[in-house]
Amino acid sequence: MIELQNVAMSYGGGDLFSEISLKLAPGSFHFLTGPSGAGKTTLLKLCYAELMPSAGHVSFMGRDVRTMGRDDIAALRGRIGVVHQDCQFLDHLSVAENVALPLTVARRPLDARELMELLGWVGLKAQADALPPQLSGGERQRAALARAVIMSPDVLLADEPTGNLDWDMSLRLLTLLVELNRMGKTVLIATHDLNLIRAAKQQVSARVLRIANRRLQLAGADL
Repeated sequence: MIELQNVAMSYGGGDLFSEISLKLAPGSFHFLTGPSGAGKTTLLKLCYAELMPSAGHVSFMGRDVRTMGRDDIAALRGRIGVVHQDCQFLDHLSVAENVALPLTVARRPLDARELMELLGWVGLKAQADALPPQLSGGERQRAALARAVIMSPDVLLADEPTGNLDWDMSLRLLTLLVELNRMGKTVLIATHDLNLIRAAKQQVSARVLRIANRRLQLAGADL
């Protein structure tokens, strides 16, 4: 579905990472770990064509993103949901309006009943009319997840989605991500939280990858 082949990324004349190859197969579940500054966020951005590699190839459904025009890349991103580390909302719009924003931008019809079902799935039905500043950290992350999946993407990429949450809320968010995977979605989560990874491996067959020494490695069984 998404494939990186011998990818390198350089900043300021030095390699952030190089010779990275990764294949995200349909329905797979991956964790991406590594120290701060190793390039986890950059790797996610390569996966949804926010960045282009300095070398190597990134392909989606067999198509090299370098050969895609702007409209093609926009269509690609419609099939990839992203939960950013610092989820941003439009504070003058309600939670429901923020979650529905990808549909609005794509000029796709909004089914109010399906929107409320989605908000109910993430436990935010009662907050549908609230404004983002009224939400807790955990509620904001769940709203961000709802916004990421409202276009029914094939792939979900999450960058440190539990970084600012307590353990109970982290597990609640993890449960939602595992449910998405069981629905057939491909999931890639960048995280430094090894306890979260251990909890996930009790629920789903997850592959754990680590960026270290500018390379991508399969993490050991110690996780």
